[in-house]
Amino acid sequence: MFQQLKVRRTLSRRHLSKVLVLPSVFVLLGFASALALYGQLGVHDPGVRGGQAGAGDAIPGLSGAEGNSFTDAKATFMEVDTVSGGLGPRFNLDSCAGCHAQPAVGGTSPFTNPQSTVATAPNQVPFFITSDGPVREARFKFNSNGTRDGGVHDLFTITGRPDAPGCNISQPDFNAAAANNNLIFRIPTPLFGGGLIETIQDATILANRNSNAAAKQALGINGHPNFNGNDGTIARIGWKAQNKSLELFAGEAYNVEQGVTNEIFNTERDETPGCIFNGTPEDHTKFETSTPSDVVKFAIFMRFLAPPTPAPATLSTSNGSNLFNQIGCALCHTPTLMTGKSSSGALDNKPVNLFSDLLVHHMGPGLGDNIIQGGAGPDEFRTAPLWGLGKRIFFLHDGRTKDLLQAIRAHASSSQNCQGAQPANGTTPEGFACNSEANAVINTFNALSQGQQQDILNFLRSL
Repeated sequence: MFQQLKVRRTLSRRHLSKVLVLPSVFVLLGFASALALYGQLGVHDPGVRGGQAGAGDAIPGLSGAEGNSFTDAKATFMEVDTVSGGLGPRFNLDSCAGCHAQPAVGGTSPFTNPQSTVATAPNQVPFFITSDGPVREARFKFNSNGTRDGGVHDLFTITGRPDAPGCNISQPDFNAAAANNNLIFRIPTPLFGGGLIETIQDATILANRNSNAAAKQALGINGHPNFNGNDGTIARIGWKAQNKSLELFAGEAYNVEQGVTNEIFNTERDETPGCIFNGTPEDHTKFETSTPSDVVKFAIFMRFLAPPTPAPATLSTSNGSNLFNQIGCALCHTPTLMTGKSSSGALDNKPVNLFSDLLVHHMGPGLGDNIIQGGAGPDEFRTAPLWGLGKRIFFLHDGRTKDLLQAIRAHASSSQNCQGAQPANGTTPEGFACNSEANAVINTFNALSQGQQQDILNFLRSL
């Protein structure tokens, strides 16, 4: 009788044992009872996809010189910094690759959080950092005088390190910030395919935004670019699409996450006397040897980093892909955009299977973090690219869940503050939109059969 059961859904390893015992269950309980037991498994996240990483290598088509530069840049990206090399005075971790590690160098937060072991006494590991939790940076929403903050408050200081004698500064009071509802988190964004994303023309992004206008309007989907304030072009890097280019993204991260001053961000974030050990910028072009700066190398690494390789299609994932399009997910998570002309042949007029429109959208109070970055408001986020999702452990901007199903459903939210008297422009007093732009799509997802929902989950885990 077991052969009569048609199982379409792809099962994760943690559910496989339940299926393997089904033959004996059928013998003991009979077909109907065993089928009911199997149904109790319900819709589930298949979990992090096993097998090879399928990521971390150079994009195909690089010239010999470009390939050599990528290899050299990757080695620099993996280096561990010391105080003499520029670390601190405040930092979140001492290596780029430590944060961007899953499933390969250039990815996102790994299974074991390196931040849980980097603290040197008297530094303490903050309460929101655990060995099995995501790598996180912390931001405060507001300053003590009520004005907006939004900046990164580094977790650790170099105080107590043997290579930082005489430095005496304290960690931020994260407990007080949490008690005042003033603390939010971000996890590392995957960097795979960064050069392809960077090379997509603004005109392509705008044309895609204007496509399927009637369908988007019917579902309450808007979205807009986060324009760079200086040149008016579209920024597209980061959780809120706040950075224009990979080099700008690298320079900011080097200074903010590791405390290393550089030729783009050349001022120490903490200038406490006794904690400054190097001249600035600490990372700089080495003219004597014509060696580019670390920041330039980081940008080269990200620019030539290949996109993730998806898993082969199955009946379930193909059906999930069709449903993903049918219910409206693809109206924001655009499956493919094209690059424009590029000075590198490897990036020139290439398809980019990123599953993102690179716009920022209102996600409502459920995901809103009350942080403004450029033209991205307090509840707006860039449509996160989904390529490589099958290998990710933590989801959403703050890593609040490991469960893909929970992450999908968290896209929907509405505010009770919008009941009755409607605030201006359909926003809450905090400036959040009353409703997430994803509400209608998530409602449709929730109305699907369990098998259809499972097919979508299996499809996403195949990316």
